[in-house]
Amino acid sequence: MAGETAHHTAPLKRSWLQEWQRRWRRTGRAVLRSRLATVVAGAAIYHGLCFVRATQKEAPGSSDWARILDEEHPAIVGLWHGQHLLAPFFRPSKLPYAALLSRNADAEINAMIVERFGIATVRGSGGRTGPVGSGKGGARALIALRRFLANGFGVCMIADVPKGTPRKAGLGIVTLARITGRPVLPSAAVTSRRYVVASSWDKTTIPLPFGRIAVVVGAPISVPADADDAMMESKRHEITRAIEAANEAAERLVRDAS
Repeated sequence: MAGETAHHTAPLKRSWLQEWQRRWRRTGRAVLRSRLATVVAGAAIYHGLCFVRATQKEAPGSSDWARILDEEHPAIVGLWHGQHLLAPFFRPSKLPYAALLSRNADAEINAMIVERFGIATVRGSGGRTGPVGSGKGGARALIALRRFLANGFGVCMIADVPKGTPRKAGLGIVTLARITGRPVLPSAAVTSRRYVVASSWDKTTIPLPFGRIAVVVGAPISVPADADDAMMESKRHEITRAIEAANEAAERLVRDAS
């Protein structure tokens, strides 16, 4: 009888413990995603990035990005996921910019950081290779970005698709270039000292202080207003190759400078 009682008690204890763990995880996630936690985390990351930027030396051979962005303004600056933390580092402060960010809860901190840098934000998903951002506010996001470009804002847009294939441009950036007539500037920024989050799908790169930074901006890519599906796909591949070429060039520059 005693053995039978112990046999029934153990599953009950495990069940209670599992339920307690689930509730604790839910509570922890709610706290981490609260407005206060978002504000505190956003402020801490913003100041950390400012410190990192202040300690970087520009690698020889970097593009004259300030001149290029000024001459092509307003343009669509295209870069990869995982390198987005460095994007505010090479925006001329005199030029107004808007950035496209995801609508999920985790992007709230990113939005707060970007806005602290004086960059307007648009929430949505504009990178899908099928119907642009279907079900994720992608069409609304592209309309908002088109309005910003029409009003003299440059746009910073991550070209590859969240949770999709890293470093493969989606149709969102191609569509934005087609409907606005503004060029895409394939861009990359790389620091010599960095921590790569290997477990993240996009290998998110966290810049570390006291290193070299290389910024490479490639030749502008335009998309004709009458581009058909075949042309859109061709431009998508062209943008993919150009952003990756900029990234590889930036990697070489920081290696050579180290």
